[in-house]
Formats: sequence, structure tokens, C-alpha cells
Amino acid sequence: MEEFIIKISLSLLLGLVIGIDRQIKHKPLGLKTSMVICVASCLVTIVSVESFFKYSTEGMTTNMDPMRLAAQIVSGVGFLGAGVILRRNNDVISGLTTAAMIWAASGLGIAIGAGFYLESFYAVLLILVSVNIIPTLLKLIGPRTLNQDDIALKVVMEPNLNMTELLEAIEHKGKQQAKASESKKKKRKKKDIKIRSVKVKDLEDGNQLIDLKISVPSKMYITEIYYITKNIKHVKSVNAEKI
Repeated sequence: MEEFIIKISLSLLLGLVIGIDRQIKHKPLGLKTSMVICVASCLVTIVSVESFFKYSTEGMTTNMDPMRLAAQIVSGVGFLGAGVILRRNNDVISGLTTAAMIWAASGLGIAIGAGFYLESFYAVLLILVSVNIIPTLLKLIGPRTLNQDDIALKVVMEPNLNMTELLEAIEHKGKQQAKASESKKKKRKKKDIKIRSVKVKDLEDGNQLIDLKISVPSKMYITEIYYITKNIKHVKSVNAEKI
């Protein structure tokens, strides 16, 4: 009984750690969900392992698998993780990391239920490092593309105009903004705006809707992108969203 209490308590603790990380970042996976997943996974694993020893007959072979129920947890939690994966209006998939954290919480519960205590604590440490510390380090010392954010721009323009001029103007004004910023703050990295994809659609009122995906430095505010695009000639409206 003491070992059972220790296992359940540890699973609650590690589930709490995962939940706090997601809660701080305002992600769908919160404290309650992560703790319930981890504790329940631990409980099912304990039941699976203990049932093997309780119902197997000494001296006789058995087809019972001590981790059979635990194996079902992995596939079952997959459906729960799929529920937090969302597709936004701009065709961007979000929630993959949160879904992975749900799966990880169940894995931690299974490991604790099977008696792998030190392994569980080391695993949760690596999970938090991989989610919080490594991405930050890569942005600081890694390639330039890792220090950029993607933004979805929806621009409504007046009809019968050269749309190529709009694309050139966005990139050109981004370079102008970069030079001004570098002269003031003396930053080493350029603040160029790179256009990744373009979609064009005619509207019923005769205007054109241009759907852009652009890459900008992570330190550049989305309001800067908005005003850069808004001030371009013949642009009627702008909708900017960080992906």
C-alpha cells in the first residue's frame, strides 16, 4: 500500500509539473488535465502489473502480459491529444506540442506505475528543457531562420493594380525599417521581411484579396508589419495574425 501511495503521489507531482508549463503558456492542456492523465495512467499500469502476479499460477506458464493495459493507454491517450490539435482559418496547424505533452504525461504515469522513478524524473527534466530552454538557445546562437516568426497577412487592394508592386513594397519597406532600426540600436542582424507564399482572390466588390505568409525577425512587433503594409499605396485594409 505504501508503494502504491508513493507511485500515485509521484505521478501527481510530475503531472503537475507538465500542467504548470502548459498553463503558464496559456495552452489547452492545463493543470487538471495533465494531473488526471498522469495519475490515471499510473493507476492502470499498477493494476496491469499487479494483476499479472495476482492471477498468474505459480509453476505454470501464462499468456498474461503485465504491460497489456499500459499498452492500451498509449493508443487511448492519442485520441485525447488529437482533440487539442487545431486548424486555424489561415490553414496553420497548432497544438502539436500540447498533444505531445499529453502523450508524455501518460508515458510518465506508465513509467512511475512500473517503478521507474529516477527515469521518470530525468525524463520530465529533459521534456521541460526541450520545450523551454533549447528553442531559446537556438534562437540566440542558431541559424538566422530559427530567429524568425511567421505572420499571415490578408491585404485588400484596389482593383486593376500591379500586385507585384505590393510584394516588392512590403519587402522594400521592411529593409528600410531595418536600416533605421540598425542605425538607432546598432543591431547586427538585419530585419528583413521575406515573403514565403502568396494567394490571390477576387472579391465581389471588384477589389483583390492577397493572402500572404511572411517571415519576420522575432523581435519585430506585429504592429510594425501592420503599419508597414497599411501605409503602402492603394491598400484598403490589412489583417495581420502571428502564426
